[in-house]
Formats: sequence, structure tokens, C-alpha cells
Amino acid sequence: MTEAGTRERILTVALHLFGAHGYHRTSVRAIAEQLGITKAGVLYHYPSKYDILAGLAEPLLVAMEATVAAAAAAPPAVARRTVIEGLLDTYLTHRYLLRLVLNDLSMAGPGAIFERFRDAMLAANHLVAGPDPTFAEQVRAAQIIGAMGDPIVLYPDAPTAELREQVLSGIESLCGAASSERTVRRGRPPAMSPELVAAARRMSERDGSGVAEIARELGVSRATLYRYLKEKRL
Repeated sequence: MTEAGTRERILTVALHLFGAHGYHRTSVRAIAEQLGITKAGVLYHYPSKYDILAGLAEPLLVAMEATVAAAAAAPPAVARRTVIEGLLDTYLTHRYLLRLVLNDLSMAGPGAIFERFRDAMLAANHLVAGPDPTFAEQVRAAQIIGAMGDPIVLYPDAPTAELREQVLSGIESLCGAASSERTVRRGRPPAMSPELVAAARRMSERDGSGVAEIARELGVSRATLYRYLKEKRL
């Protein structure tokens, strides 16, 4: 077997054992025995158990960081939607690894894994909260992000499409409540900027979003959308 193949086998077995017994209760020797190789053979590829953990976490962390970067580069009007859907798809792709990350307190210890996970979550929270957020809006953003991960951890074997649909439905309710609170506190903007109009059209044409969903995401009323987009049916 190639070196890359051996490394992949080590990660596969480690993920299973970490998930079944926990990170701290799983030894490198146990991983080696499961693979039918020596402990030294495992350590040749991964110098420590933490390096194995880092190898497991890398795909999730890279995907999270890429999602946050893409959302940060998107127009402000669609940044929230971009980061929410991007993180949700990342979590679904790496659902078993996410379960390990959130269930095992070893991930919360000092080290690069936790720091990268924390930094990506803080950046996502900032994007969901929006520009110049109040503390209440920051808390609501954290609740929205938490609403993505928890169901995936609790229902790891649920059909992906159905789980995604239900998670997004719950998030939309939270986003709607957040938009309503923001409107009460700050007042609804009297007009849509050209950037918001362009964002609304992109959401309709590219994603097939309806008027209610677009209005909720952009923080405007449906009447305002109709007024500015009456020449283009959504």
C-alpha cells in the first residue's frame, strides 16, 4: 500500500475509535492493533496522537475557513446567506467529524485545532450578525450558528437532504426574528440601494428565492421589494 493510502487508513481507523471511545481513551497502540501494524508504523506517519487528530480535523477546518472567506468577499446583502448555507453544507459533508469535534472536550484544549475552529466560528458570527451589531444581535447570530451544528450532531444518520431542509427552516425562523428586532430598534430603511436591488435579483434568478425569503434576508418589506422590482417578476 502507498504511503498516502496508509495515512488514510490510519485516519479512518482513528475516527472510528475516537468516536467510539473518545480521544483520551484511545491509544496509538489501539489504532496500530486495529490496522495490523506496529505503533512505530503509526508514529512514522503521525508523530503523535494529536497529529492524528489534526489530520482528521484538517478537511473540516479548511472547508470552514474557505466558506467564511467566500462570505466575507460577498456583497454585505448576501454575506449572511452565503456563510449560513456554506457552513451548513460543510457540516453535512463532514458530519461525523463535526460530531467528534463537538462531543470530545479534547478539541477545546489549547492548540491549533481549537484555535482555527474558534476563529472560523467567530468570523461566521460576525458575518451573520451584520455590520455594527448590538450585543443582542451578536447573541442571536451565535444562536443561529448553533442551530446549524446541533441537529447534525444529534441526528448524524438522518437523510442529508431532509436534514438540510429542516435545519434551514429553523434558521430562517431565527433570521426572521432577528430582522424584526432590528427593524423595531433601528427603523426600516426608507429605500433600497442599487446594491440591494441587484442582490435581490441575484437571489431570485440564481437561487430561486421567493419574495418573502428575499425580504426577510435583506431586511425590507415585501411591499418595498415589489415597488423596486415591479418591472421584474420574482
